[in-house]
Amino acid sequence: MALPKIIPYSMPTESDLPSQKVMWNPDPKRAVLLIHDMQQYFLDAFTYGQSPVVELLANIKLLRMQCNALGIPVIYTAQPGGQTPAERGLLQDFWGAGINDGPNQKKIVEELTPNEQDIVLTKWRYSGFQKTNLREILSEQGRDQLIVSGIYAHIGCLLTTCDAFMMDIEPFFVADALADFSLEHHKMALTYAAERCAVTLTTQRLLDELKRAQVTKVEIGSETEFPSMTLESIREQVAELLHESPSDIADNDDLIISRGLDSIRIMRLVERWRRSGVEVTFVELAERPTLAEWWRLLITRSQQVLPNTDYFAL
Repeated sequence: MALPKIIPYSMPTESDLPSQKVMWNPDPKRAVLLIHDMQQYFLDAFTYGQSPVVELLANIKLLRMQCNALGIPVIYTAQPGGQTPAERGLLQDFWGAGINDGPNQKKIVEELTPNEQDIVLTKWRYSGFQKTNLREILSEQGRDQLIVSGIYAHIGCLLTTCDAFMMDIEPFFVADALADFSLEHHKMALTYAAERCAVTLTTQRLLDELKRAQVTKVEIGSETEFPSMTLESIREQVAELLHESPSDIADNDDLIISRGLDSIRIMRLVERWRRSGVEVTFVELAERPTLAEWWRLLITRSQQVLPNTDYFAL
């Protein structure tokens, strides 16, 4: 029931990534970096100084450095040592007693020691959302994207990613900032994530997209050009997603209940409007699912971004 001894394997690269089903873009104002279970107990199953551990540690350090620079919160999960059978629950049947009560096994590896501003959550089950307040932390901070790194890819990392997706939090599964029991397990986790619940990408691609998003927001905030935002233009965008005529959608129709607008299509609108520089969240739209309410919200937010609202055709 103990962890297996992990034979070194080559860390997946860009060419190993599966095809993506969604095109979400990481946003420094929406994202949180999750460093999952990077404790000595779990790292001891690998061979230090060899792949995939070398790349794993280096890439998580790069992610943390960039997130710190961009003001992206960093959250760690760490399992407690010396759990009782009642605390372990069914994990006891699969993995035995787990981490002992000494100081060494439960500590986060020195290369990734948390900073003072980082949050460390005590984790009790595979998913970082189970029996923790991770969901509440993201909600309080207005964050709806989760960058997932750590170990093991096909167990806790994947289950946390799935839970995030089912809570309408966009997950980014960082292929070469994860490690697993084997290359086969690692690739299986990447494929499942890409096909069912996440964007799967490399560390470098994620860093590039975060930088690009930051530059884009600076440019949007400083330029005087801005796309028109009218009630009719919003109606047309929604109608396009629903494959309906704009004239069939009334200002106060409940777009979720009456028109069948699902969460995937709402997120497409969120992404489109954010690329235009208007900060809205999925939750805000879901709580007020009418064209009239969305238009009021978008106009208010656009006025907060631009010094001169004359650029909107109201």
